[in-house]
Amino acid sequence: MSAELTLHGISLAARDVTAGYGGDPVIRDISVSAAPGEVVSLVGPNGSGKSTLLKSLVGIVRISSGTVRVGDQDITNQPPEEIARAAVGYVPQVDDVFGSLTVKENLEMGGYLLHRRQVAERVERVVAIFPRLGGMLGRGASKLSGGERKMLAMGRVLMLDPGLFLLDEPTANLAPKVAAELLEEHVRRLAASGASVLIVEQRARAVLAISDRTYVLGGGEVRMEGTPAELSGRPDFVESFLGGGRGHAAAPSGEG
Repeated sequence: MSAELTLHGISLAARDVTAGYGGDPVIRDISVSAAPGEVVSLVGPNGSGKSTLLKSLVGIVRISSGTVRVGDQDITNQPPEEIARAAVGYVPQVDDVFGSLTVKENLEMGGYLLHRRQVAERVERVVAIFPRLGGMLGRGASKLSGGERKMLAMGRVLMLDPGLFLLDEPTANLAPKVAAELLEEHVRRLAASGASVLIVEQRARAVLAISDRTYVLGGGEVRMEGTPAELSGRPDFVESFLGGGRGHAAAPSGEG
């Protein structure tokens, strides 16, 4: 990102959320929060319920009990388009852009809730924030590199000027150097610009380096929570997520 970015952050407060896809719930009694200016990360093994939690927060997976509030608004089980109107931006792990459309068309699709006259204005703003996109507006999204694709996915979300970002594995399938750049430069700057950020990430060491707080999920429940410094001082966390041994918590890397 290069242009000045100012976002009107909104807080997230999810309380005792239980949700799933029918049958037994995938996540149970989970409470998480994020405040404007914070990066809050969710880490845990595959199948621990991280993506399901994000999907429940944005109305894709139905919540059977619990509440989700953004600012002073209750968005529990609201349709995804209504949650988007509440200034919540969601970047899924897969299907994050339309491969058959150009970069410009993807950005325009991201502004689907805007008046037509606002769309071109917002596209210019996103290009100012992500200058690399400016030189490829006519390129098909399927021709982008992994890092460029994630940049476009975040740009699409920025079209609606969200105050809360929910990011699901934004570094998946990226090279370690590109992943570190995405986290350190782009994700951290969203929070520095005023937004609340809740991010699911497998690269525990890398995401801890940019996080203010972290929740550790296991078996569909919150097992640990705290600041990166607090968690890095716990041998069980270090052994499970940072590879074990002293010194692993101190230096971020691209390893998951």
